[in-house]
Amino acid sequence: MERAKRYYVKEVASITGLSAQVIRKWEDRYGIVRPERLDNGYRVYSEADIAKLMRAKSLQLEGHSLLKVAKLLEGSAETDSGEQSVIPSEKKVGHTAKLLEAGSRCDEGELSLILRHAYNELGLRSFLDDVVIPFLEEVGRKWETEEWGEFQESFSSLVIRDFLINLRRNYKAHEEAPLVIGACFPGETHEIPVHIILLKLMLEGYQTHLIGASPAPGVIEAITDRLDPAIVLLSAATTLPFIRHPEVLPALDRFAASRPEIRFYAGGEGTMLYTASHQPVMIRVTNDVEEIGPPSGN
Repeated sequence: MERAKRYYVKEVASITGLSAQVIRKWEDRYGIVRPERLDNGYRVYSEADIAKLMRAKSLQLEGHSLLKVAKLLEGSAETDSGEQSVIPSEKKVGHTAKLLEAGSRCDEGELSLILRHAYNELGLRSFLDDVVIPFLEEVGRKWETEEWGEFQESFSSLVIRDFLINLRRNYKAHEEAPLVIGACFPGETHEIPVHIILLKLMLEGYQTHLIGASPAPGVIEAITDRLDPAIVLLSAATTLPFIRHPEVLPALDRFAASRPEIRFYAGGEGTMLYTASHQPVMIRVTNDVEEIGPPSGN
């Protein structure tokens, strides 16, 4: 039987984004993890230890004290309402930890294999919410803090994008289901959020069509006229599309007014920032996919 992989503290620090000093503090002072020790005295950590450290980090960012975090991870603490706290399962966080390790090495085969295992084990909804989104958030953080280089960030994002594309292509919707068109605003290249939203809407019973990253001005309107969807989703992760193309949002808003039978939504961090002072009239601005809801009659 193959021995479970073990990690030195430097490797754990790279995967979790926690310093070696913090990891040792959380171990010695709070007992959050209890790694094995080799004969030479070195600590070695299991994948379960890494998953627990990532859960502890997530809980601390939510505002819990480390003492409370330690109790939550032991399953002995309760929320103020008296209900047991909801903590991401070790299995889900473990998938994310494995993805981060493979991504740091730019191992495409390993990344794809982990994604496939996580999807098969958790199902699409939990796979997106509990593995893909946390992984992408951690990749972004590692890039911003320069723990990862641009190549590692770009490589990992491309593998995720390609995996999501294949999922959407192979996910069968009813031929009578209403159609949703998803597109980035012109000038926006971050298309992964659109893939995630479209997959979630397929779970609700929609057909989907992706226009993709940075369409030329006018393409969204032309494809909408041709396909006549029930819903059009627009996304911008940055404000650059609106700075480079200040006429795009007003033009799309006027187009939405000309097609009142179609629901138009716009979201993404860049959209939310820009529309705080440039609110469209007909396009609904939201980051909550649940506002769209299932098709009528579902």
